[in-house]
Amino acid sequence: MTDSSTTTPDPKRVIPIQPDPAAAQARREEVVSLYKKSEKIYAREVEGWFANWRYVLIWVTQLVFYGTPWLMWNDRQAVLFDLSVRRFYMFNLVLYPQDFIYLTALLVISAYGLFLFTTVAGRLWCGYACPQTVYTEMFMWIENKIEGNRAKRMKMDKSPWTADKLGRKVAKHGAWITLALWTGYTFVGYFTPIRVLAAEVVSFGMGPWEVFWVFFYGFATYGNAGFMREQVCKYMCPYARFQSAMFDRDTLIISYDAKRGEPRGSRSRKTDAQSKGQGDCVDCTLCVQVCPTGIDIRKGLQYECIGCAACIDVCDSVMDKMGAPRGLIRYATLNSMDNGWGRKEMWARVKRPRVLIYTAILMVVLGVFFSSLYSRPPFRVDIVRDRGSLARIVDDGYVENVYRIQLMNASESVQKYRVGIEQLSQSLVRGGEDLVLGPAEARWVPISVKVPPEVAARMGSGAFPMTVVVEQLRQGDQPQVDVREKSTFMVPR
Repeated sequence: MTDSSTTTPDPKRVIPIQPDPAAAQARREEVVSLYKKSEKIYAREVEGWFANWRYVLIWVTQLVFYGTPWLMWNDRQAVLFDLSVRRFYMFNLVLYPQDFIYLTALLVISAYGLFLFTTVAGRLWCGYACPQTVYTEMFMWIENKIEGNRAKRMKMDKSPWTADKLGRKVAKHGAWITLALWTGYTFVGYFTPIRVLAAEVVSFGMGPWEVFWVFFYGFATYGNAGFMREQVCKYMCPYARFQSAMFDRDTLIISYDAKRGEPRGSRSRKTDAQSKGQGDCVDCTLCVQVCPTGIDIRKGLQYECIGCAACIDVCDSVMDKMGAPRGLIRYATLNSMDNGWGRKEMWARVKRPRVLIYTAILMVVLGVFFSSLYSRPPFRVDIVRDRGSLARIVDDGYVENVYRIQLMNASESVQKYRVGIEQLSQSLVRGGEDLVLGPAEARWVPISVKVPPEVAARMGSGAFPMTVVVEQLRQGDQPQVDVREKSTFMVPR
């Protein structure tokens, strides 16, 4: 018999390794910890000076957005971007695609306005007028009215489903969807006359693109303001990423006065903070509860902060209750916080070179923009040569060139025009007499320009400059406004 205790193990034998459950669980937890699940933010309602300003701006911006398409001007919609006929109507202005330079100017004005306001006082746009902020506030107001305040909403979401919970959820989402679809309908109403669109909705006669944009814009509003909310500000909006490039140490930002507030700790109203060796912050966390992005401003400025100042309002209310001065959280600059400056010294730093340069550029662009609009001619002219026949000799020996002129009436009344030629002696123009255009009408007009044979002989062959003059005529056929466009006259060999 062979002693098993002295048996040599077979090197080819595979011994299975038993898995360690504890190690496997640790590895799983290590992997999962790399991804933090987004927690729902239950923002608390707040009242105060800054909250009131935010509500005012919400009302103003939404009255403008929802109300403007219903305004009438000269028997038409006051503001209409009619892509089908390529006309943009803005009250008394009628713009053509050739006027897109004004859109460029508006974008430049918006950009420098954003730079200026951000340099002076941080993310004012985000906190008070950004559509994401505005619609999130509107959706949160609906949510609060239907489901209750912050504590009730948290309790409801944790509780099992009941008839009351289902009814409130259905009512909330129904109100959200209604508001979102109305927003999409209003958006499309800027491109299709909104009264015509209303008739199409009632008769189910909307076009495919109109249906698409109503539901797409409504879905985007419903998703962004109802569900994504702070995620848009944190991860999707590029402004949060490059705002620091426009900040400096003299930019007004929402700041927590750590020198005054620390060390924080809870206490009763009657207890003196200094006797307990504490600062003014009672660690109530209300500043976190009212923050729509869920940050703690006491940790310093963070890119998620949208500058809504809700934490200022709620902290001031707590300081009032505790009998402490307001301003533990306030608009301040880094220099004023570090140096202990008052408001006078802090505001004196507003007039710094960076702000003055932005202001000067903005004023120049605004001046050029409005002066250009004021001096804009009441009609436009485009000239295109007839490429099928650049130049030809007609029966009587005249040299003829044919052109196509696009006349665009930028007014909303019937206008009469006359076309003439300069810089060509003894030239004859056919087709440019008594041209009548209706309100905001554009038309291509063919004209022919002829020169006598003896004049063409003196000119020789080649291209010769000329100027096309289009005159807008008033009563008595007297020129009122004229527009000059340069072109060339070809003489064949």
